[in-house]
Amino acid sequence: MGQEVTARVFSREDRRRYRQKVRACLDVFARMLAEARFHAERRSFGLEIELNLTDDAGDPAPVNARALEAIADPDFQTELGQFNLEINVAPRLLDGAVMSDLETAVRASLNGAEERARSVGAHMMVIGILPTITEAHVTAESFSASPRYALLNEQIFAARGEDIEISIAGVERLVAHAETIAPEAACTSVQLHRQVEPEGFAAHWNAAQAIAGVQVAIGANSPFLFGRELWRETRIALFEQATDTRPEELKAQGVRPRVWFGERWITSIFDLFEENVRYFPALLPVCEDEDPRDALEAGSVPRLGELRLHNGTVYRWNRPIYEVADGRPHLRVENRVLPAGPSVVDTLANAAFYYGLVRVLAEEERPIWSRMSFSAAEENFHAGARDGIEANVYWPGVGEVPVAELVLRRLLPLAHEGLERWGADRADRDRLLGIVERRCVELRNGAAWQSEALHDLHERRGLDRPEALRRMTVAYREHMHANEPVHAWPLP
Repeated sequence: MGQEVTARVFSREDRRRYRQKVRACLDVFARMLAEARFHAERRSFGLEIELNLTDDAGDPAPVNARALEAIADPDFQTELGQFNLEINVAPRLLDGAVMSDLETAVRASLNGAEERARSVGAHMMVIGILPTITEAHVTAESFSASPRYALLNEQIFAARGEDIEISIAGVERLVAHAETIAPEAACTSVQLHRQVEPEGFAAHWNAAQAIAGVQVAIGANSPFLFGRELWRETRIALFEQATDTRPEELKAQGVRPRVWFGERWITSIFDLFEENVRYFPALLPVCEDEDPRDALEAGSVPRLGELRLHNGTVYRWNRPIYEVADGRPHLRVENRVLPAGPSVVDTLANAAFYYGLVRVLAEEERPIWSRMSFSAAEENFHAGARDGIEANVYWPGVGEVPVAELVLRRLLPLAHEGLERWGADRADRDRLLGIVERRCVELRNGAAWQSEALHDLHERRGLDRPEALRRMTVAYREHMHANEPVHAWPLP
């Protein structure tokens, strides 16, 4: 939810007017889809990378305001916690040597920001959950200064009416309670965007949902939270629980969660926006001056501000995006499955796998979602998050299969074909998808490396767990900045 809002108290009239405006926006959006008013470029893609700031010892450094001042680059923005930042990478066309160019550009931005952030005692780190985060780091005092974070926290707790319980059972078990949504700040991710024409949106979104479990399994990079070893991608469970507006009674009634995988395959992007309006009450009922119907009748492009704001408070793992750029409306799928890290080259390898595989699956004559239940895709998603690269998942025509074997035998060839259809350079395809291949052969992704490193430091070398986590975090940070793929990292 990146839109800026000002601190305020919402009245019943605010909520009534907002509901009317959201429904008006939905009507206008339906007309725009019917009248083919969208920009048709299909090859544009981009990404956002969320970061952690750490001190010399590897602990969180809550200095993002000072770091942003030192970095002085508009591509870097605040995130929820004072130890978080985000870099927004400008969109590009998916062809040629764009992946290499993007890797070079992202590394240059991060290296420059790292050098400047050191002046305020901070180091950049891209990782799903910072292993050294404790409950003391995620309190109301840890929010970034923007009023939107405090306001969102206030509205979520007004809806819940009680503290949040975080309960995650994995290798170990964690039960904790939170008085704010600040634990969400522990979750840092990579968001992959792709512009999609309206008639192809459903196929792209369905394909992205179908492979979400595979994505999170091979990219898992968040095995620790509050000193406990939990899921291989603990970020999934933490985010689902840390922003849940439902008390236990509403969960029992089947009320849908705001962090949502979904419940069905779709036939149009309209299905998703309509579900948002039908199922989810407003968290931030802020109305704009624009009348979307008048704007459309006048021949201008409606902003649909209320619909976009509402969409920003429903946290789908593959989120629909309506945006207006250079006076032209377009649609995107925002893939939010992956954790940040472990390195820039690992991030680009994950992106290459996603963009290539989705391209082929979305264009199949007999699509994957016609041969696979939606519930199977959701079960794959949580199995991949829980067990990481050693997960078993379901795939049509194969049945239950180790995810690494599925990727090696079936999905990597499809990803190669998809990137070839995009016109991506062969050298880029071979190099980046080769990284995914080696991960699967060696069963070593970011989560596996972190777990192995922690156990080596703690059990073999005798360091207590907090010190072992710090030592492992600093070693991770050094490897990350060296930009070697994680399957090749030595233990600290």
